[in-house]
Amino acid sequence: QRRKASRAGSVEAIRQREALAAQDVDLIGRVALGDRAAFAVLYRGYQPRLRRFLERMTQAPHLVDEIVNDTMLVVWRKAHTYDMKSKVSTWIFAIACRKALTAMKRAGRGQVELPEDIADSPLRGPESTVQRQQLGALLRRSLARLPANHRAVVELTYFNEFAYREIAQIMQCPVDTVKTRMFHARLKLKAMLSDHAEEVP
Repeated sequence: QRRKASRAGSVEAIRQREALAAQDVDLIGRVALGDRAAFAVLYRGYQPRLRRFLERMTQAPHLVDEIVNDTMLVVWRKAHTYDMKSKVSTWIFAIACRKALTAMKRAGRGQVELPEDIADSPLRGPESTVQRQQLGALLRRSLARLPANHRAVVELTYFNEFAYREIAQIMQCPVDTVKTRMFHARLKLKAMLSDHAEEVP
């Protein structure tokens, strides 16, 4: 019964994602024709997702609204260039990623820390809140020490659930490069976590 319920839930989730993707294509097509109402719907749908992504990526609250607005301004102006070679979400996140990197460079922010909500660590069950917080802090420090391109791959994979192919489109690099960056990111994280394992009781 549980397996059937799990499969049914997975199928429903896939259907929902496909429906949202189709809706995005419809909206971006209308935006390309200058439909302000369609743009408002697209903006409301993406603004929270972009904010979460950018807050984690930049750790600069004063930059986030500016980057979101810059991103959506490009969407409004360049909607006619969307060619359906990727999902609308991939296209929009690619714009946001480029805008964020530009803003961070302009602000002189190289290494960035990650927000507190990563403290929702893999620990489950009876483990104490203190233990989870300590592991979360260790993960944040370790992730912040990764090179920016490795950190971005981890962020897009685990926090935004993009596939490697989509991340390659967002970061404008080959899929094999994404896989290589993830491989090295995992190795570095494993080494850093092992070095400091005694910090978590």
